[in-house]
Amino acid sequence: MSRSPWLYIPTLYFASGVPYIIINTVSVIFYKKLGVDNTQIAVWTSLLYLPWVIKMFWGPIVDTYSTKRTWILYTQLAMFCCLGLIAFCLQLPNFFFISLGALTVGAFISATYDIATDGFYLLALSPEQQAFFVGIRSLFYRLAVIFGSGLLVVLAGQLEGYLDNIPLSWTIAIGFSAVVLAILCIFHRFSLPLPDADKPRQLQSTDSIPFWTIISSYFAQEKILVILAFILLYRFGEAMLVKFASLFLLDKPEAGGLGLSTSDVGLVYGTFGVISLIAGGILGGLVIAKYGLRRCLFPMALALNLPDLFYVYMAYNQPSLNLVYLLVSLEQFGYGFGFTAFSVYLIRTYALTKNIIDVC
Repeated sequence: MSRSPWLYIPTLYFASGVPYIIINTVSVIFYKKLGVDNTQIAVWTSLLYLPWVIKMFWGPIVDTYSTKRTWILYTQLAMFCCLGLIAFCLQLPNFFFISLGALTVGAFISATYDIATDGFYLLALSPEQQAFFVGIRSLFYRLAVIFGSGLLVVLAGQLEGYLDNIPLSWTIAIGFSAVVLAILCIFHRFSLPLPDADKPRQLQSTDSIPFWTIISSYFAQEKILVILAFILLYRFGEAMLVKFASLFLLDKPEAGGLGLSTSDVGLVYGTFGVISLIAGGILGGLVIAKYGLRRCLFPMALALNLPDLFYVYMAYNQPSLNLVYLLVSLEQFGYGFGFTAFSVYLIRTYALTKNIIDVC
């Protein structure tokens, strides 16, 4: 008997978002609270995003060896172990580089999980179901972001005040996230279906396309340098801001920050900010559907980048907490609104590139 996608698609993508947000966002916050220098935090945690950028290079390994279902279960189990190790490491005197190593391994595991999950999504669902559940998977991924950067951070902040022990507070918070992933792994062991199409891909020499043929064809596209520059620079300002936003919110006023508590950051950036981000993304999709990408691209680029100036204002004026809530929410709303245009542009660029590769 076939299983309803409602049984496993929401939890699959919730399990995708939790490690991503812990590795790329929550790590910045707990390193700051544990006394790591801002420069070291920015440099080292920025590199943790790399596995998601280059995951295409080991995608064929996931396709070739074992099934997507097996990859999902084992990467979830491995991610549970990584988060458990990180939680334990925070109790050690030399926690930084040990936990950073665990975060790095976790980043590769999480990126591999994403490859397997996206592949399983295509194999387990019909085209009609895929179209319907694309919004559902996005919603539960965003809920995972709220769970990680909101609930976990608020939990750690409350424990900091109750226990008066910052390392132990974060050990409990990260350990809790590990337990959540363990529960999801057990749940998926019994809930994921066994699609007939979920089999290792058999590599054949006749299927192979010379690598350099694909590369040369890609760079032979008209205006390819303009396309690449646009992709790299469209959200450059936001990419620079995202690693420093939490540090700025947490730093004491005498150090140039706002001096917010851990719980306040969890609410401001990880809860209200993410909700605003989702709302901006929904509105952006509606606007593009009505007016088209060409007319919306420049205004939406401004909507994404101009609100970054709110942080300049906050740095100079040290506003009240209520105004911080408002400005961060508006900045995240603009990011969600403007990022929609970027996503649509990438989809259309991918479709064009795929057609070129197919011709090869």
